[in-house]
Amino acid sequence: MQYGFIIDNRKCIGCHACTVACKAEHEVPLGVNRTWVKYIEKGTYPNTARHFSVMRCNHCEDAPCVEICPVTALYTRKDGIVDFDPRRCIGCKGCMQACPYDALYIDPDTHTAAKCNYCAHRVDIGLEPACVNVCPEHAIISGDMDDGSTEISQLLAKEQVTVRKIEKDTKPRLYYIDGDEASLTPGETATSDNYMWSSQSDGVGHFARYIEERTAKADPEDMIRQLGGAGQDGQVGGEHNGAASQASAGSQSGAVSGSEQNGKDAAARRVYDAPDKGVLWGNDVAAYVWTKAISAGAFLLPFAASVFGYAVDPVIAWAGCTVALTFLLATTILLVSDLTQPKRFLYVLLRPQWKSWLVLGGYALTLYGLALTLWAAAMWTGRTGAAEIIGWITAALAVVTAVYTAFLFAQAKGRDFWQSPTLVLHMLLHAVLAGAAVFALVLLFGAPGEAWTDFLRTTLIAAVILNLLVIASEMLTPHPTADARKAVQAIVRGRYRGYFWVLGIAIGNLVPVVLAWIGGGPMLAAAGAGVLIGLYATEYVWVRAPQDIPLS
Repeated sequence: MQYGFIIDNRKCIGCHACTVACKAEHEVPLGVNRTWVKYIEKGTYPNTARHFSVMRCNHCEDAPCVEICPVTALYTRKDGIVDFDPRRCIGCKGCMQACPYDALYIDPDTHTAAKCNYCAHRVDIGLEPACVNVCPEHAIISGDMDDGSTEISQLLAKEQVTVRKIEKDTKPRLYYIDGDEASLTPGETATSDNYMWSSQSDGVGHFARYIEERTAKADPEDMIRQLGGAGQDGQVGGEHNGAASQASAGSQSGAVSGSEQNGKDAAARRVYDAPDKGVLWGNDVAAYVWTKAISAGAFLLPFAASVFGYAVDPVIAWAGCTVALTFLLATTILLVSDLTQPKRFLYVLLRPQWKSWLVLGGYALTLYGLALTLWAAAMWTGRTGAAEIIGWITAALAVVTAVYTAFLFAQAKGRDFWQSPTLVLHMLLHAVLAGAAVFALVLLFGAPGEAWTDFLRTTLIAAVILNLLVIASEMLTPHPTADARKAVQAIVRGRYRGYFWVLGIAIGNLVPVVLAWIGGGPMLAAAGAGVLIGLYATEYVWVRAPQDIPLS
């Protein structure tokens, strides 16, 4: 038994009955939807056509949201329905990043993830999902695809159907008859600010907790005008929208130009869409990647120096351990603070789903902290032999701590830019750079020896050069998908170009190389400060830029 959906676009009239029924059945809060209808308009007046596409969870056979969920809050039932248990959810938002179809949201009331669950409670007692039951045109068909007697099985056998983003290999079970490419493919049409809901571009769901604050700051007269149907220019909403739908190509230049920028059909444009969910992993995640790199690098640098035969002053070793523990604690605080259910953070360790790199990363951080503590205890008690053995274990855990985020990002299948095979090397180099930068700053308090200073200088220069090569490969290597290419454009030429070129490349790499080459304690310290600034700027754009690309 494998349940699925068919959306028959030959019948859909865009009435939103499915959306309303879903909201009523599941008490879905305002601003978020488990199912919604996207409108795409093509052509120019009077030769126009409007296409409707019902969007929702695809109940994938190989569901990436299930794989990334660290606490089994999302799971696949034996009948193929991808269901969720809000009592387990910690609000990490990993499932939202993993879903290529933008099907999940953070419920502003429960602060947990939610999505279409095929009305599993109705299916279990022999009823159809609420959306199927209410559709006036019978445009939504559900049922067991493995049963040849069902309508959905027969339609799949005789009709040509399409699915969304087949290249993701998720094996979706939501099929469209007469599916329109411009509607089903997000990149075919540009998001705009002149259709309903587009004013909510700051995000909903996870951000809906700010609604009271925003309402208090709003202009009451402006809100009355908007509720009454008048736009910002004073036109009645219906009149304004009618003009928009019947205008010529010249008067629709705003919407059309957005599509032209995508190199797609200039006549295809969005006229109704779901609200934007905003940036899901923001400053906290960028900062946690940065602090994690510092923590790993602070231990790895003195350890690597001793392995290569450099005499490492015990003060340096203790400083590395102290910095590593401090920034590891900061990493944990940032991770917990980013959860919408922070009180449940221990579920990651106590109720683990072992395929998730959030779980493996959580254990890596925990074991790394334990190993650092044991190493410090062995050193404090003078057991140098034990400290050497523990040091190797700690170094290995530091490497895992540095790079596991690359595998976590790879599980976020919805974000194409994060699928880069060089991301592991990117993360490891950032740990080395961060460690060298921290110890370069320590030189301001006195040089522990010329050999150590030379080691830092050599490591910093080599790591910066390698880092620039990796960044060049990530930016210049042809990317296989349009979404990844858009992320690169946003970083190199778009809204993040200042962070990337000025802070990331110039201050974070080029200037430090020059300063380190000149040499001297103060110069190395300045180079270290620049590297740390550049590392944070790079993590900031790497985390945020892919999230600006719409998934639906």
